[in-house]
Amino acid sequence: MTRVVLFGAPIVIAVSLLFNSGGDPELPTSSPTAPAPAAAADTGADPFAEADDEERRELDARVAAMPAGLAGPKMREVAWKLLASAEGSTLDWRSQYGTIEDNGDGTGYNAGIVGFCSGTHDMLTFVESFTQDHPGSPLTPFVPALREVDGSASHEGLDPGFTAAWKKSAEDPAFRAAQDQVRQKQYFEPAVRLAKLDGLGPLGQYMYFDAMVLQGPGTDEDAFYGIRKAALAEADTVAEGGDEAAYLDAFLDAARAVMKSKKNQQDTSRLDTAQRVFLEDGNLALELPLTWQMYGETFRVTS
Repeated sequence: MTRVVLFGAPIVIAVSLLFNSGGDPELPTSSPTAPAPAAAADTGADPFAEADDEERRELDARVAAMPAGLAGPKMREVAWKLLASAEGSTLDWRSQYGTIEDNGDGTGYNAGIVGFCSGTHDMLTFVESFTQDHPGSPLTPFVPALREVDGSASHEGLDPGFTAAWKKSAEDPAFRAAQDQVRQKQYFEPAVRLAKLDGLGPLGQYMYFDAMVLQGPGTDEDAFYGIRKAALAEADTVAEGGDEAAYLDAFLDAARAVMKSKKNQQDTSRLDTAQRVFLEDGNLALELPLTWQMYGETFRVTS
């Protein structure tokens, strides 16, 4: 459900960020710690993005030495289910590739596993990239219309036919794989890597991931790095010597304030009755079983 554009430019589908989770699928019993560069703490920005090649190699090595956390296969599946409950009110995230609807929030059509929106540029960027590589896609004829409605809630040129084309495309393994790549490279890997560098465990890693999907990986006040900057102004990360729960509380407060500032995000269930519940329970490692509510519906993951 991305809402912003990265650094004022179109979001790039094939992100060239290298990520090493360490490969350990076991849940950490405590949060990893690692010192974060002062500049990143001051600005809220991603130290990896601002680093030179040598510094990136050092950061990669530090992350690789940490517990896998949310990047381990078992916990990654939990993350997909948590996100699916927020984006599609389901735990069956594999059923979400072909979902598409206009929920009346002013962002046009909302579709797929990360909520691509026809009115917020991310759907256009995704479809343009995919159809360039797959010109025979059912979505190809709708690219000009997507360009025209970008930035609005309009369906002009999309109806009739666009929703059927999206659903048909979702039958193609390549289309599903392309959605997976966006979720993984554009949102999940950068969020989890930065959370680890901040010394956060699986809950904090998920909070970063969810905020990056919902608000986009931008530096504005109402985007992910702006939220992190606001949280850093209120509390220190674990890597800075702070208390993990206190920092996550500040991050949730900042994320909630941003949601409430947007007329299309007034329902803050994904924070209030899910992430905040885990935090108040002291479940920083997201140990199973997990029980939470989303939009009044109860969800549970046991294994």
